[in-house]
Amino acid sequence: MQPVMNALRTEMGVVLSATMARLAVAAILGGIIGLERQIRHKPAGLRTNMFICFGSAMFTVLSGQLAGNLGGDHTRVAAQIIPGIGFIGAGSILHSRGSTQGLTTAATVFVVASVGMAAGGGLYITAVFATGVILIALALLGQFEKRLSLRSMRYTFEVAGRNTEAVLNELSKVLDAAELAMEEINAVSSDGSSRVVFSLKCVKTQEEELSVRLHESSVFSSVRMLGSSEHE
Repeated sequence: MQPVMNALRTEMGVVLSATMARLAVAAILGGIIGLERQIRHKPAGLRTNMFICFGSAMFTVLSGQLAGNLGGDHTRVAAQIIPGIGFIGAGSILHSRGSTQGLTTAATVFVVASVGMAAGGGLYITAVFATGVILIALALLGQFEKRLSLRSMRYTFEVAGRNTEAVLNELSKVLDAAELAMEEINAVSSDGSSRVVFSLKCVKTQEEELSVRLHESSVFSSVRMLGSSEHE
């Protein structure tokens, strides 16, 4: 019996060490992707991506072990990861005033789960390679899109005029000519003047064209761009 017990202990040690290694790799790779998202102040950051990657790896490991011990299809549990992640991704997408936000975050969550499944299945090289591709797509391709003015940004402008109605009418004409639509607008009147703050989504070239059109209008006494932010 002693040799049998020793063999079982050795086998259990190998299984546990392999399982822990897979989970550790998943947590590290998910954390690396999450850190990039955290630095860029995105909704799904370090902990979220780490948990998703770790959880996907955990379910993948459990799927094989439960099927081996209890019998059944070893892919059944792992197969349910995809629709489960779909719900999380759908929750990160926001719709507001005809605009959609969070698509990149949802896609990142989806591929991070696949990295976790690869790590959980012992496919370490595949998981590491996928992580590298994801980071390149998020960081380098994002900068590439900016340089070529391919990425949409959210720009916020402030225009001022004598009265709100005239400012809004002129603003509507300018935006129609530029084929752009406002997403948010706030008008304030005080001391015989009116200020309208609005935001819209467009690429850099469209923003530059709009800025020229706004400054050329004689209705606006002042035009300012208050800021811009990334739109995903």
